[in-house]
Amino acid sequence: MPTSNRRVPLSVLELAPRSQGMTPRDALAASTQLAQEVDRLGYHRLWVAEHHGSEAFMASATSLLLGHLAQHTERIRLGSGGVMLPNHSPLMVAEYYGTLATLYGDRFDLGLGRAPGTDPMTAAALARGSGQLNDFAADVMGLQAYLGDPRPDARVRAIPGEGTHVPLWMLGSSTGGAQVAAALGLPFSFASHFAPDQIREAFLVYRDRFNPDAETAQVDRPTTMAGVNVLVAPTQEEADYLFTSAQLMAIRIRSGQPAPIDPPVQDLSEVVPAQLMPLAQAHQAVRMVGTPDVVVERLEEFAAEHELDELIVTTYTYDPQMRRRSYRLLAEAWGMESAPAGAAEVGARA
Repeated sequence: MPTSNRRVPLSVLELAPRSQGMTPRDALAASTQLAQEVDRLGYHRLWVAEHHGSEAFMASATSLLLGHLAQHTERIRLGSGGVMLPNHSPLMVAEYYGTLATLYGDRFDLGLGRAPGTDPMTAAALARGSGQLNDFAADVMGLQAYLGDPRPDARVRAIPGEGTHVPLWMLGSSTGGAQVAAALGLPFSFASHFAPDQIREAFLVYRDRFNPDAETAQVDRPTTMAGVNVLVAPTQEEADYLFTSAQLMAIRIRSGQPAPIDPPVQDLSEVVPAQLMPLAQAHQAVRMVGTPDVVVERLEEFAAEHELDELIVTTYTYDPQMRRRSYRLLAEAWGMESAPAGAAEVGARA
């Protein structure tokens, strides 16, 4: 097992989850508390994923939420994980994230995806673009140009935005995103936390076709991250029990029964019909649930197996306090360098 100082960086994927009995305001307050905690603990990044029309996730206005989190954190990088670019004008995305970079400095990443992040009717209401690979790649290139150095001949400019050079990441759950990331020379994050089937093929395509000489290249070698469902507790029994909330969430998503996150249950089979049980396994095949030592060992094995440069983990529990505890136990076992308690809050107020 690698020593702690050789472990890859750990980051957090956040969707501002809402549990049964919580208001949207409650959920956003819990998300803010979590951001402050993982900032203090020493996680590398916190990314917010765009979702629309969801009963469970309050992360629709991603850039607004990131601006709020920037005010309440100090050192953690923040970003989108991601912005679903076909839902937006590249110019408007450049203006939003350029404004964030202008206000808060070099703390932001722009993770870009093609998925709708919602159901078909809501996607249509968003006036969504095609999402086809060629159109998507062109939008990414346009977005990067808006964030690049000012051009005297440019007739359309992102102000604020130009000159901020907000780093771009490509997100994907298939070989399509990998192809775009490789062709444009961008770092690539694979959504193995909910769609792991093509992880090997996607990374193979990305590494084989990576073009460091592309005009849009931001890294000089293939740079990879992957998502993992994680839940850490003092005992395996408690971790398995708490994780039933995440399993119920996955079943609701896959079976079209939207609702806020359910309380955990002792026996999943008593509340879920047998024909729906495989949905949780398919949605969360890449998961590490257990005690700190067990989860750390499995994360290290996963990172080594796929030759990852970084891991991004996501945790869902009914009780927000248990979610923060999970991230704290993982940070301690991973050997992160935490800041003194209250440091982030002090920095945010300064």
